[in-house]
Amino acid sequence: MAEKGLLKGKTVGIDATTLEANAALRSIVRRETGEDYQEFLRRLAQESGIATPTREQLAKLDRKRAHKGSNEDWVNPHDPEAGITKLKDGRTHLAYKAEHAVDLETGAVVAVTVATGDAGDTATILETLPQAGEHIAEVACTTNNEEVGERVHPQGPVEAVADKGYHSNDTLQALGEAVVRTYISEPDRGQRHWQNKPEARQAVYDNRRRIRGEHGKQLLRRRGELVERSFAHAYETGGMRRVHLRGRDNVLKRMLIHVGGFNLSLVMRKLLGKGTPRGLQGLSAENLLLLLRFWVAVLAGAVEESASTPMFMSSHALPSRFLLCSRQNERISSATGC
Repeated sequence: MAEKGLLKGKTVGIDATTLEANAALRSIVRRETGEDYQEFLRRLAQESGIATPTREQLAKLDRKRAHKGSNEDWVNPHDPEAGITKLKDGRTHLAYKAEHAVDLETGAVVAVTVATGDAGDTATILETLPQAGEHIAEVACTTNNEEVGERVHPQGPVEAVADKGYHSNDTLQALGEAVVRTYISEPDRGQRHWQNKPEARQAVYDNRRRIRGEHGKQLLRRRGELVERSFAHAYETGGMRRVHLRGRDNVLKRMLIHVGGFNLSLVMRKLLGKGTPRGLQGLSAENLLLLLRFWVAVLAGAVEESASTPMFMSSHALPSRFLLCSRQNERISSATGC
């Protein structure tokens, strides 16, 4: 990708989304006892004095109970790496969290990681960004040389752009120590108190100054365009909102296939000028007419060859193009063509 100018690696945008796991939430069990959810509720009801609880009584007891979906207490034995989390539509389900790091100059995905569904953004960015740096450094070592110059930034990303879900004191301090300039949207937390926190205050103020500048606003706009585009291809068009695999490693392998297809579309557009599913809509009438004339010429040549062939020749001696045309006209009696 770097040979065609499809990767720069200096500025990286990061975002994450939730993938609904294949494991059912009703199959979770208590970690310490191994009992399922209904057995646990019946035991709580019996301990509270209800000898034979009904379904309505169990539901009422469950509504009043706090912290009933804690990942520290519950696990799915068939998919223990999936975490209980709330999806975007409000449902609670076992899920994984996929995170992308995208080169904001070209739109190429440089890293993808998969974590449990309950993992926070401020924790996963510290795993995704170093992985993106390793991948960019590997590409730079392969492509950069004296003849072509520096195509890819050899030190990896020096600027990180993300939404307000990634904003925290620890994250800004950690990226500052790694010499990475942050452009992370800041949530409204009201008046901050910085007693005995001079390093955190400086990191937050530096990030606030950068996102208010013109360069920071431009990077945040590009993040919303390029990073979300990779999510649309992988999860909306690619149908990965619900994964049908179990285990984080298996989900990650499937994600790498999807992201690899997305990056291949960038290569196609760079080499051929077309590479989107609706790319034919951009063809002009002259190009379509030229394509039709080409196929008419091919068919005319096949007809001339078949007309000049003697009638006593066997089918083994017929031109391959004539055989192709005749086989297409045969009536197929089965769906497999046999």
